[in-house]
Amino acid sequence: MKIAVLGAGAWGTTLADMLAKTEIETVLWAREADVVADVNERHENAAFLPGVTLTDRLRAESDPARAFAGADYFLLVIPSQFIRPALAGFRDALPDRPVMVCASKGIELDSLAPMSRVVAEALEGKRPRYASLSGPSFAAEVSREMPTSVSLGCEDHELGRELQAAFSTPFFRVYFTPDYRGVELGGAVKNVIAIAAGIADGLGFGHDARAALITRGLSEMSRLGMAMGGQQRTFMGLSGMGDLVLTCTGDLSRNRQVGLKLGSGMKLDAIIGEMRAVAEGVKTTRALYNLSQKLEVELPITEQVYSILYEDKDPARAVKDLMSRDLKDE
Repeated sequence: MKIAVLGAGAWGTTLADMLAKTEIETVLWAREADVVADVNERHENAAFLPGVTLTDRLRAESDPARAFAGADYFLLVIPSQFIRPALAGFRDALPDRPVMVCASKGIELDSLAPMSRVVAEALEGKRPRYASLSGPSFAAEVSREMPTSVSLGCEDHELGRELQAAFSTPFFRVYFTPDYRGVELGGAVKNVIAIAAGIADGLGFGHDARAALITRGLSEMSRLGMAMGGQQRTFMGLSGMGDLVLTCTGDLSRNRQVGLKLGSGMKLDAIIGEMRAVAEGVKTTRALYNLSQKLEVELPITEQVYSILYEDKDPARAVKDLMSRDLKDE
């Protein structure tokens, strides 16, 4: 078996290293020549995963043709807003009916499409088979082989079981569900709620506010997810509630860190300027806000995060407006 991992950020490198340690032939495609050299010569990715020694079984390539040749599965870990153009550039190097496992989390800005639709459209004619991998998992912890559990969504049960077995290790437990749409949407929405939780913490609002945001954020996730074809029980699982709790409470969450800095008074441009890695929730907020208007699904937390990020609304005012909405039944 051979797996090609597309994207050499912290998460892509971590998953590639994990797979290579299981003696699956694993090739990591990286755009950056310095990352390729780092992985192959020094067995590290100092740019995106500093301090972690990678297995010498892992090989990196910048040439898609060499990276993808003979691969059985393709693991997508490219930032969500760049997946469509990246796949368009990879078309000639990919086989017909490629198995695309997406570990990127987000909604495409221009089309408002989830990643499953982006992959299908970008590879139209090649008939890709799709799966989504998501759940409460920080690269820094998985890379150190700390116990982690995630969900894998795949409509094709037989393929889903194959992927479940391939991606499972003694410390990385994979649960299967046919609800790939629920898995991918849970992974997208939780990033926006994590920004909100970070804002509340940055404002010093305490544990009560954070717990309320997580709980009501789960409600928003479920409403939107079900409107787009996901199953409610998926949002109660690892790729929904599990990932939501992690990103709203864990300081390793880039999206929570964005929120903390916004709550402390920093402006978005300054925050983004400090970050090399992508905080997916920033762009996903805009996509979810536009999607909620299109589908007429109420997402009050997302609306306030959108106002803070893109309309320069004062975070304290946004929380006040959120708390003073008309009272409702739970």
